[in-house]
Amino acid sequence: MRTATARAHPNIALVKYWGKADEELILPVAGSMSMTLDAFATTTTVTLDPEADEDSFVLNGSPATGTALARTTRFLDHVRELAGSRERAHVDSMNEAPTAAGLASSASGFAALALAASRAFGLALDERALSRLARRGSGSACRSVVDRYAVWHAGTDDETSYAEQIDAPDLRLVIVTVDGAQKAVSSREGMRRTAATSPFYDAWITSTARTLEEMVRACAAGDPTRIGEITESHALRMHAVIASSEPPVRYLAPASVAVFDTAAALRAQGVFAHTTADAGPNVCVLTTPADAERVAEAVSAHGSVRIVGPGPGAHLVDETVDAGETDGVAR
Repeated sequence: MRTATARAHPNIALVKYWGKADEELILPVAGSMSMTLDAFATTTTVTLDPEADEDSFVLNGSPATGTALARTTRFLDHVRELAGSRERAHVDSMNEAPTAAGLASSASGFAALALAASRAFGLALDERALSRLARRGSGSACRSVVDRYAVWHAGTDDETSYAEQIDAPDLRLVIVTVDGAQKAVSSREGMRRTAATSPFYDAWITSTARTLEEMVRACAAGDPTRIGEITESHALRMHAVIASSEPPVRYLAPASVAVFDTAAALRAQGVFAHTTADAGPNVCVLTTPADAERVAEAVSAHGSVRIVGPGPGAHLVDETVDAGETDGVAR
């Protein structure tokens, strides 16, 4: 029997991904940049079962059904195709972050699944190939494959759309969880609605491409102030274009906006604090190691807080292979 366990962490985009150029391949309309976190990990075990007629998926101790199971099976079908296998698999996954609440649980989930499944099915993928594979489950998962800071190259096809590591200053994020409940509108649905109905969508695409170029330059220059300015500006642009869809989608809650206001007040006092939020109510404040505790204390009135830093990419925790089996080849 083949089994593999992998662990991956969510990432928070400092230049946001919002919109697909290709729904099937999950190619983005523009590139993005993120920090892989050192917290809120997903640990996933994939075990092949030659006697099973269908895949099974247990999430946080409960059998998954419906969309969650269908997405997992569809992803495993792609892995089976790459491996030339027809075996079914049992997937057991544990999330340490609230699922579907805007803390990128799908990114850590599919990054961990990509590594565990590829190894269980006998594939040995390099980082670029693993990033491409993870992308097929959830776009942002391609960035969670990568250590610390990653740029996702939008690309034009499956081969050219992947994430790779870049250097950036050592920063911290203060995660403010204002609401751990599942959001009413999924990121996938929100992206589709924005693309189909927002009058500002084309400008979002072109401006994001320029913003990513600016961010890469700021990272290369080791300029945390400019990184922070770009981070907050781009987050607000994303939420503005989402709100311009019809019917409108509003992910930010009043407590979310209060965190943005608190960060602005801290900046006025000379504290490094720039705010961002993915598609959900929970907010992250980008700061320095020196200012992290002060920022955390200031925003704690708006929700539970946790200070996180740059973390590792997806990595194998355990792998068991029947005697006589090989570890596969790079593809």
